Amino acid sequence: MVGAGLGALTLLSLYTVKEIFLAVMVVFLFLGMRELTESLKSRDIVVPFIAVATGMVGTPVVAYVWGPTAAVAAVSLTVLAVLMTRMLEGADGYVRDVAAGSLVAGYLVLMGGIVALLMRPGDGDHRTVIFVAVTVASDIGGYFAGAFLGRHKLAPTISPKKTWEGLAGSAVMCMLVGGWLVWWLLDGGQIWHGVLVGLAAVVTATAGDLVESMIKRDLGIKDMGTLLPGHGGVMDRLDSLVATAPVVWLLLELFVPS
Repeated sequence: MVGAGLGALTLLSLYTVKEIFLAVMVVFLFLGMRELTESLKSRDIVVPFIAVATGMVGTPVVAYVWGPTAAVAAVSLTVLAVLMTRMLEGADGYVRDVAAGSLVAGYLVLMGGIVALLMRPGDGDHRTVIFVAVTVASDIGGYFAGAFLGRHKLAPTISPKKTWEGLAGSAVMCMLVGGWLVWWLLDGGQIWHGVLVGLAAVVTATAGDLVESMIKRDLGIKDMGTLLPGHGGVMDRLDSLVATAPVVWLLLELFVPS
């Protein structure tokens, strides 16, 4: 029910007023950033919150309005703000905290800007749907293939439930969904374009999930939060999306320039 609700909200906002989806995305990324920074505190890592929060809100907006140059500038200024504002707290733990702040900037702030770039063209609603759909397809294909066929562990020390069979299911589902949607939704899009987008997405979505699992394992926590019943925290839902966004944006710009 939670997944269906999020999907309906995505489609409704994208195909009515794209700016509504932009606002929804910023809210979810902000919540995910809050979960991540609060989780880091369990290891006495204090991210300069005002700096990253300002970048988290501002970067997607300027990227959507002014494009890639503005996105790069906003992320760069966010990192600079992290470096400068943390100096006010003294030298003890400075490198640790600014490194974590830079991680948040690259992990979430930059990705928010890239999704805004996906949305920006006239067919940005379709491009964003393709990005979300192939990522969700990876999760669904991996879940069912892993549940019914999974025998061989993919990365047992990082995420014990992931299997090679699940990865194969993710790949098949991603390529099918990607090939169909790119051909159907984008002018000039070919099935093979979408198949390659789907193949790349399964790699990045799986990697994004493993990256978040590694972060949680290092911090000694099971979930980043409890906001989404059945999913955990917002970050537990965003992990594969933020890792997949730049690859889908890049490949779609290469295959079907906006």
